[in-house]
Amino acid sequence: MSDAVRETSLAARAETAPQSSAELVGSPGPVAAPGPGGLAQAGAEAPVGELAAGGDAPVGGLTARGDAPVGGQAVLEGVMMRGVRHWSVAVRKPAAEDAPTGALGEIAVQEFELRSRPRRRPVARLPLVRGVFALIESLSLGMRALNIAASAQLPEEDAQALSGGVWTVTLLIAMAFAVGVFFILPVTLTNLVKHSLHSSVLFWIVEGVIRTAIFLAYMALLGRAKDLRRVFQYHGAEHKVISCYEAGDELTPARAALYSRFHPRCGTSFLLVVMIVSIFVFALAGVHAWWLLVVTRIVGIPIVIGISFELIRFAGRHRANRWVQAVMFPGMQLQKLTTREPELDQLEVAIAALEAVLAHETPGEHSATDLVGLEVVA
Repeated sequence: MSDAVRETSLAARAETAPQSSAELVGSPGPVAAPGPGGLAQAGAEAPVGELAAGGDAPVGGLTARGDAPVGGQAVLEGVMMRGVRHWSVAVRKPAAEDAPTGALGEIAVQEFELRSRPRRRPVARLPLVRGVFALIESLSLGMRALNIAASAQLPEEDAQALSGGVWTVTLLIAMAFAVGVFFILPVTLTNLVKHSLHSSVLFWIVEGVIRTAIFLAYMALLGRAKDLRRVFQYHGAEHKVISCYEAGDELTPARAALYSRFHPRCGTSFLLVVMIVSIFVFALAGVHAWWLLVVTRIVGIPIVIGISFELIRFAGRHRANRWVQAVMFPGMQLQKLTTREPELDQLEVAIAALEAVLAHETPGEHSATDLVGLEVVA
């Protein structure tokens, strides 16, 4: 299979897709139940979903019991979805110039084969290590998806100017910014008052508080950015559609709208876990000269990421447990800043992205070995 499988509009997809979403994940009476590996198997009885907190089912109140190996990311006017062996990007293109006011553009979908490193390297399947590889892979796919989405909003001649090199440099700058602001800056500020802190315990507590405060302030600023509102809506659409699929419900905008826009495997929750886990990991490094503190923070980042990944993975698989819900509650609440309730047409885009993946992913075919290290963040 070539890298780019094909690009189609939503209308064309309805004619060419080998299976519909209803065939893959079931439809009401009976709906499909999650099978081996979390993917749905048609014909099995399963509850459509469960309420997040009892009572009637309000819009955005349903959550899924199971956890499927699918995840994604919001992009400009679209959604990226990934499975075990494939990933896709669905983008709502601008409406034609002669289209009536308020008309929507077509949904363009691009599909790709996923050549996952964890599947090729046994060492990358090990606990803790797999989290680092998963993050690197997610960042790489995310930048490619952003490039595809941005190109879809531009005229063809301008879209060609967005080279892969530009996005690689952007990714490196973003990573350097994150390391500097969330790891080097907190330990530097704490080091300035080191002599006023009379124990190493106070040092790592103060550093952890500063790091978490910077992170929360940064997220709050992002949440107030009006220009990101539609991206946050697509983020919510991605979560709703994944939860709808995990519940074995019918993949339609109306059904997906009933599910919560919060998801236990969200990258926002993952980052908060990283901030908290780092407090305990860096405490083991002790208190040293400033330059050595900086080195330990940089070297310790993969360890923090590995532990955080395992915790998020565990939470996703045990989301029905009350104590897991209590532990993940702060991260779920933080998603209020990075998600918004989507419109039905945005849910349609997210469904198109997921269906593009499901068209090539056979329910229940993946072995436990296939899935090791391939759990993805929603």
